Amino acid sequence: MKKRLIIEESVLFVSIMKWVLLATLAGIIVGAATTVFLRLLAWLSGISGGHPYYFLLLPGALFVSSLLVKYGAPDAKGHGTEKVIEAVHKCAGKISPLVVPVKLAATLVTLVLGGSAGKEGPCAQIGAGLTSVMADLFRFDDEDRKKLVICGISAGFASVFGTPIAGSIFGVEVLFIGAINYDVLLPSFIAGITAYHISSSLGVTYFHQALTFKPLFTEALVLRFVFAGIFFGVCSVLLIEMLRFGEKISQKLRLWEPIKGIIGGMLLILLTLLFSTHYLGLGLDTIEKCLQGGNVPWYAFLLKMLFTSITLNFGGSGGIVTPIFFIGAAAGITFANLLGWETAVFAAIGFVSLLAGAANTPIAASIMAVEIFGPSVASYACIACVISFLMTGHRSVYPSQIISMKKSRSINVEVGGEIGNARAKYFPRNKSLISVITAKLKNVVGYIVKPQS
Repeated sequence: MKKRLIIEESVLFVSIMKWVLLATLAGIIVGAATTVFLRLLAWLSGISGGHPYYFLLLPGALFVSSLLVKYGAPDAKGHGTEKVIEAVHKCAGKISPLVVPVKLAATLVTLVLGGSAGKEGPCAQIGAGLTSVMADLFRFDDEDRKKLVICGISAGFASVFGTPIAGSIFGVEVLFIGAINYDVLLPSFIAGITAYHISSSLGVTYFHQALTFKPLFTEALVLRFVFAGIFFGVCSVLLIEMLRFGEKISQKLRLWEPIKGIIGGMLLILLTLLFSTHYLGLGLDTIEKCLQGGNVPWYAFLLKMLFTSITLNFGGSGGIVTPIFFIGAAAGITFANLLGWETAVFAAIGFVSLLAGAANTPIAASIMAVEIFGPSVASYACIACVISFLMTGHRSVYPSQIISMKKSRSINVEVGGEIGNARAKYFPRNKSLISVITAKLKNVVGYIVKPQS
């Protein structure tokens, strides 16, 4: 018995040390790569931003981006993280090395000239691509390759937003809806934390907005955040459906992909001239304005959805999480103004709640609330994040996520299938609360309308 225990602990010790070393190496590589990407993005954006009509080059930008992806690395298409999830589930994490330079170039062209997309998808895909190359060099089997690629996702997310814990959890939570791979937790944490410290030490700075929110705890206060979670869940549904609609329109156009990029760029120019340049690019200025309690048009979150859908479905390359932050913060301002509540607080709640709903990552989003906004709002953010996650239903901005749970026992959906193929149907249960209430109402109405003797 003692010998068996010694053998078990020895094997576990070797396994722990193996993944501590591998995850640290992955974090160093991805943190450095993220820094290069962010520095290039900041430098090129500074050049293009000096010209007031830089967005007039959008047709050319989406044309070049689409051309690079189509003939360089088709897996670099779209918003990055989705392709990594698909690779983990379908290809054991195998990613072509060409994805890294192609994704880098296509995203820079898209964002610098005004495409509405994010910066986390490229970093996650670049991180996953680099760790996949690492797995090839070490001749890992499929299981170890998948682990290392998940470390790349976590490291990319953590280093691009400056949220090491949330980024680490995001990498393991985003793969499945309702399940977490606990065997990847240790390397994911180490890779995420290492990548964050590497990028920070190389001069990357991050946005953190500590909120001093200390209200008196009441039932009415909790209800505010319950309603907020419902509202942001509905906003998540709108975003997902708008992305799907844009994809359908793009697919119906039987044209060469780069030509679609020109069409998308022209649509974005028209929308920009009609509304504003605030909906182009990353939109970081607008996000910061919202989180500081500033006002934006009530329809700002809807316009950002439209700009992002056109960009990503018509040749653009980039992430989806930064637009999610913009949409969530702007929707929070609209929600707070509508009900006369604290704008900065609900912008922060929307910032994380929309991520929880649209990406089906309520745990990572709740932790992000603590890392970015501080502990004072964290408990309320958790409520809104979980409700938003549930309200979004069986939908996602990442169609390759695997469903591991039903969000309600009264909804029939295939567990184990991809969420992009999910066909959720209402499945009434005899003993459900709705059935009981309906039956009681029928009895009451029957008694009222029944002729009395």
